[in-house]
Formats: sequence, C-alpha cells, structure tokens
Amino acid sequence: MLSLIKNPTTQLSSDIHVDVLAINRIPIVSQLLDVVCRTTGMGFAAIARVTEDQWVTCSVKDSISFGLKPGDELKVETTICHEVRQKNEAILIDDVQKDPQYFDHHTPVIYGIQSYISVPIYRKDGSFFGTLCAIDPKPARIKTPEILGMFKLFADLIAFHLQALDEKNLVIEELKEEKQTAVLREEFIAILGHDLRNPLATTRMSAEILLKVAKDEMTKRQAGIIKSTSFRMEKLIENMLDFARGRLGEGILISPKTDNPSLLKTLEQIIKELQTNSPERELSVNLVLEQPVHCDKNRVGQLFSNLLSNAFSHGDEDTPIFVEAGTRDGIFSLSVTNSGDEIPETALKNLFQPFYRQDHKPGKQGLGLGLYIASEIAKAHNGTLKVSSSKKEINFTFEMPLS
Repeated sequence: MLSLIKNPTTQLSSDIHVDVLAINRIPIVSQLLDVVCRTTGMGFAAIARVTEDQWVTCSVKDSISFGLKPGDELKVETTICHEVRQKNEAILIDDVQKDPQYFDHHTPVIYGIQSYISVPIYRKDGSFFGTLCAIDPKPARIKTPEILGMFKLFADLIAFHLQALDEKNLVIEELKEEKQTAVLREEFIAILGHDLRNPLATTRMSAEILLKVAKDEMTKRQAGIIKSTSFRMEKLIENMLDFARGRLGEGILISPKTDNPSLLKTLEQIIKELQTNSPERELSVNLVLEQPVHCDKNRVGQLFSNLLSNAFSHGDEDTPIFVEAGTRDGIFSLSVTNSGDEIPETALKNLFQPFYRQDHKPGKQGLGLGLYIASEIAKAHNGTLKVSSSKKEINFTFEMPLS
C-alpha cells in the first residue's frame, strides 16, 4: 500500500512557485503525463522541480490515489529523484524485489512502490530543472530502449517549452519597458516643445522691445545679444525635438508641396536672419530654381539653416560663404561652401552622427545634432547630404529628386 510523507514546509520560494506555474502553462503537459501512464501501465506520473533541498510537484497524473497535487512537497532525501539530480542520469526499476541495486533502498520502503522511472529535465542553458518520473505499487516492464527514449523525448519537449515561456516572459518585460519609455518620450518632447519654447519666445519678444525703445548703445547691444542667443537656443531646442522624434518616436516627418516662390522666400529669410545676427560676415548667394521642386519647404529650410549656421560658426571669418541652389537634370541641389581648417578623414565619417562634435572655438559648440538632423531631413526627401573638405574649402551639398 502506498504511503506519503510530505514536507511540512507550507510556503514555496518565489522561484519554485514560478516554475510550478510555468509547467502548468505548457499545453501538452496533461496529455504527456497521460501517455506516460498508458504506455508504461503505471498509475502515477509527475513532473517535479528538484533542487538540492527541495522536491516539489509541478504537474501530476494520479490514478492510484498517491495524494500529490501541484505545489506539494516531499522531503527530497526520501526520493530517488534526489539521486537522479546528483548522478545526472536516469534511473529505471522494473521490480524492486528483483533489482540488485534498489531491493533494500529506503524510497520504495517509505512509499510502498515496486516500479519506478525518473529521467532528468535540463533547461536549454544546461542547468538541472527536475525530473519526469512515474511510480506504481506493482512491477512494470519499463527497462526498454523504447520507454527510456520516450521519457528522454518528453523531457526535451518540456525543456523546449520552458525555454519558450522564458523567452515570452522576456518579451513581455521588454514591452513593458518600451511602454514606459514611450511615456517618458512623450513627456520629454512635451517639455521641449512647450515648457522651453514658450519662455524663450517671451525672452525674444522682450529683447525686441528693448531694441526699439532703448536710447543708449550699451542697452541696444545687450538686447541684440539676448535676441541672437534666443535664436540659437530655439535652434538647439528644435534639433533636440527632431532627434527625440527621429530616434524615439515617429521619425522625421515631411509634408512636401510644389511651391518654388515659397521655397525661395524661406531660404532668403534664413539668410536674412543669420546675417542680422552676424552682419560682419560676407555671403555670396546664387538661388535659381528654373524647375518645380516638390519638397517640404520648412524642412529644407531647417536643413539649410543648420548648414549655414555651421558655416557661420566654424568657417573662416575673413572669407565669404558661398550659397547656391539650383535645379538641373531632375535634381534640386543646395550647397554651402566656406573656407576653414580641413576636416580630418576620421571626423568626416562621423559628422552626421548624433552628438558628434569636433574641437572648435570656445563658445561655438552646439549639441552636435545640427548635421545629424540635416542628414535625416535629406533622407526623408529621398535625397543625400554629402560633405567634402580640402585645405581651401569645406562644402556641404544636399541633393534630391525634383519630384
């Protein structure tokens, strides 16, 4: 008659509890244990989580009223599964009374079993999980290659499903993190778009009022500095917004239209604004659009502003900056050329990477996003942004299809 000695421990560790739940989430477990009992003729089959000091039932098929249910625990030292874990090999017993190794073993005596089989289950990383086992109070013929092969196959199937569940749980956790990141992203963009730009607009408006009403030159000069600084801050904020959208959100969005006069007006306005802040700089401008250009004029203007600002900041102050825009052979091109120190080959490879900054004059460094944003705008127009550098000049050229 079968007897049962449960471990008095009433609460499982969180890890063991998770493993028990995982086994019971595998859809084939019930059928698998049923096949084990039908094939072997044994009345009890189970998947057990076995550690150095615990034996816990994960799932069970019991037609002999052995009395275990999922989550129940036996004293591990009273089980043969304990030895399976130690030896890392399967143990099969047809008839305890006739088995020279186990005829006087304490486990059959304690639990009143005559036939027994236990095969180790290993996770895909090689760690020991537990056993697939079966017992019966009567002898059974289980020491056959077919029975052992079936148990090993089932143990591999269980390991496979455990791995699949682990991967699924990992994906779920990653999705949770992505959702949290999305919330932070939206908050970040909202702060940049509203909480920083609004006070900046107020600062610029105040500077413009001072420029109009100030009587002395010192006040006008300081107000002019505040105004030009506000333009620079606005550009930094816009670049950060576009970086956040491009890397964390929906990407650089464009709304292309065909409107050459409006595009020309946008480019001319950008030149006027930058020259207002640096009236001493000489520009040579040639803008001729003889064919329709289908583009987002505001985004192209932003690209141009980033390139021209870069030339103002880092070009030779004693030489002119050349700006050209034109249409030819189905291509719209826009270029900015200035004199300055030759850009090293290693730096040329990284100019369009976010947050990349060369060593420049003090106070002239930005966030390192201007050229990155410009290159992303070029890509959004199915175009290219290229740079060339020599000892004489540095040239940035944007090209895109006219339509």
